[in-house]
Amino acid sequence: MRITRTVGGPGRRAAALTTTVLTASALLLTGCSSDGDSDSSDANGKITLKVADYGQFGYKEAGLFAQYEKLHPNITVKEETTANEQDYYPKLLQQLNSGSGLGDVTGIEVGRIKEVVDTQAGKFADLSKTINVADWVSWKEKQATAKDGTVIGAGTDIGPMSLCYRKDLFQQAGLPSDREAVAKAVAGGWEDYIKLGEQYKTKAPSGTFFMDSASAMYNAVVSSSAKQYYDAEGKPVYKDSEAVQQGWNLAAETASKKLSQGLPQFQDAWQAALRKGTVASMACPAWMAAQIATYSGETYKGKWDIARAPGSTAANWGGSFLAVPKGGKHVKEATELVKWLTAPEQQAAVFKAVGVFPSNKGAYELAGVKDAKLPYFSDAPVGQIYADEAKAIPEAVLGPKDAAIKDMISTQINNMEQRGTAPDKAWKAATESIDKAIG
Repeated sequence: MRITRTVGGPGRRAAALTTTVLTASALLLTGCSSDGDSDSSDANGKITLKVADYGQFGYKEAGLFAQYEKLHPNITVKEETTANEQDYYPKLLQQLNSGSGLGDVTGIEVGRIKEVVDTQAGKFADLSKTINVADWVSWKEKQATAKDGTVIGAGTDIGPMSLCYRKDLFQQAGLPSDREAVAKAVAGGWEDYIKLGEQYKTKAPSGTFFMDSASAMYNAVVSSSAKQYYDAEGKPVYKDSEAVQQGWNLAAETASKKLSQGLPQFQDAWQAALRKGTVASMACPAWMAAQIATYSGETYKGKWDIARAPGSTAANWGGSFLAVPKGGKHVKEATELVKWLTAPEQQAAVFKAVGVFPSNKGAYELAGVKDAKLPYFSDAPVGQIYADEAKAIPEAVLGPKDAAIKDMISTQINNMEQRGTAPDKAWKAATESIDKAIG
């Protein structure tokens, strides 16, 4: 979320993340590797650990790198960040294949983790030997586990779903604005959310739109299903996936009824819409809150609120991992840094700093998470909302090209909104591009 989780709509996340996020999102992914790069330790034995990531992981904002350096005077942490995960990942694959330029610690987005686990696991240290991976929500650990049982990534965050909305715009349109009332209005699912959008449209304040983009809603719908783009045997099933078809049909309905502003998330026009205050609501994984607060600014502080997501099925959109390349110069030290960064107290600090929700279950009982509220969002009790959602998220089947499939479907949803492309033509274009990309 990290914001700019650009994968699948953002990141992390995006705060893409897509990306979400939350975030939010150029990286010179230089660093320690096995190809003869110079050792990043000086004559006094001091070590520089390079952390290559994307978007906004929140460690610097939470002061964690500075804190770690105080605890370990012989270590300096240097973060090298790419704004957009879609730019970061191809370079990471290139570096893995060449064995050159890798950081001591690298971020991996959830939409990419299956491909990395299946094709690159042997190039990463097994973190299960030093980190208690059972501390994470169970499905998070499984996502980073290779067939031989090695765990190549430590879970940083997850993206439990909610609904972010502008209280003032809802009031002006005659809709309920109390977060409990809003949650009740959409309790039947995303179909209810669209019905609420139709009500909004009849009395919408001039120049405003009910949601930012249909593609964002699509991703939220699909994220609530265990079976999305692949089956358990690794076969692409997106054409027959009930979740994909439901999400696509709802997105097509949204486009035809012009309920959204048709803005691909995290791009300039989307950011400008938040600054102008023209968006009334959006699907809101945990990391998205930081994106909204960043671009909406002080003008709209206290006018946003957060309600529980539509429907009774929990959803996760986004999340990342920290991995340690096996060929690095300081694998032991890098692993210890990853272990510390993903411990409950540090994940709670990141949540407080940027709203990125912990994947470590131990963090949920800490006051900084359990009792957390977001002043920007009318003191919404996000700790409670997201923790309850996180505990009910289904274990999704991941595939190696999840992110690519999401991106190509989202592109065609954008075409339906922006260019008026007919749903059948848009779906044909999406499937053709996906088939060509994944073989």
